[in-house]
Amino acid sequence: MPIPLHAQEFSRNSDLFNQQIAAVLSHIKPPIFPKKEFKVQVKQGHSFQQAVNQTIEACHKTGGGRVTVSKGEYVCNGPIRMLSNVNLHLSEEAIIRFGTNPADYLPLVKVRWEGTVCYNYSPLVYANGQKNLAITGKGIFDGQADKFWFVWKKQPNGDDQEKAKTILRKMGETGVPESQRVFGEGYKLRPTLLEFYDCEGILLEGFTAQQSPFWTIHPVFSKNITIRNLTIHHGTTNDDGIDPDSCEDVLIENCDINTDDDPISIKAGRDQDAWSRKGSRNIVVRKCTLRSRIANGFCIGSEMSGGVENVWVDDCRIPTANLGLTLKANLDRGGFVRKLWVRNIMIDSCRQAAIRMQMDYHSYRGGNFPPDFDQITLENIQVHSARDYGWWLVGVPAKPIGFVQIRNIKFDYIGKGNKAEFVNLKTND
Repeated sequence: MPIPLHAQEFSRNSDLFNQQIAAVLSHIKPPIFPKKEFKVQVKQGHSFQQAVNQTIEACHKTGGGRVTVSKGEYVCNGPIRMLSNVNLHLSEEAIIRFGTNPADYLPLVKVRWEGTVCYNYSPLVYANGQKNLAITGKGIFDGQADKFWFVWKKQPNGDDQEKAKTILRKMGETGVPESQRVFGEGYKLRPTLLEFYDCEGILLEGFTAQQSPFWTIHPVFSKNITIRNLTIHHGTTNDDGIDPDSCEDVLIENCDINTDDDPISIKAGRDQDAWSRKGSRNIVVRKCTLRSRIANGFCIGSEMSGGVENVWVDDCRIPTANLGLTLKANLDRGGFVRKLWVRNIMIDSCRQAAIRMQMDYHSYRGGNFPPDFDQITLENIQVHSARDYGWWLVGVPAKPIGFVQIRNIKFDYIGKGNKAEFVNLKTND
């Protein structure tokens, strides 16, 4: 069992950790908006979706400001389109419930769906190529997945989600041009709740997101992102909470997330489609509570083929999860995860393992592109109960996991002990 660090060594490590985080945070600047307010007012004969988008456009055209949704319940039959220099503010007791007719989320827009770029139904809240934008306030976005989307993906008449995923992944593998990767009608690729694609200067603060049809908060190819004080409730399946995907300079803090999939997952694209694109780097996650009924507390992957580096996770609690802290990939992925530092984590209960690094994650298609996991430090971790393993770190003979440090970790209960194969592991036991 690892023993506590000497006080002097702990102080040096803590100072270095804090210095590195400070360097990243110096590049993250939340957007600032003109002190002008535009209130969303639904005129007779108009829908809420028309009203909110028209108000956003008017605010944008006059140089920006705050677009306020007053308290009340609204049905939004179609996407909200965010534009530069706009802060969409959801007042307390404002609830926006998104409609459940897929045709309302046309025309198709460019997204990254499970790691592969394509054209699909619009996310429920969407921006592309915008700068200086925010969503704030204490209101609620409700994707109503429980009322429609989960069942819809399995309905007949068109390719179900699994068939569509296979088609899309083959397109990414073989380099089919993006303009030919057209999905939407006839397919069942569910939209994300909120996706900012190729944007810069993003603030997401204070609101609640629930019942997302698919991943909940999904910034893609974006940078300078602040996500704080969000509450995210679960949907039905594949409802990841926050997934920065090939993003740079990201702060996630003080969020309370409870999902049926991964509460936070750092991503960087899938397989060949991501190898020539940028990855994710300079990401700080701190003071979050992360619950999952079937998946991981905090993870990187499995879509990480563009590479993930320079990630710091600090002072988070995982009350319950299948796996606590996870790096996941398979031999199709390539890419890398390196320079990850995790500290001050409380894991109350996990079923399979408190810490897991694996290169045999599902959806393997027979490739031979082992990922590179290296320069990983995990320290000051308290685990109350790990039903199976404390840590389960398994590389492959052709590509062992690189340098991993585990320091100052305490388990109250482990069912099967620890497992380490094909890994350069250092512990202070």
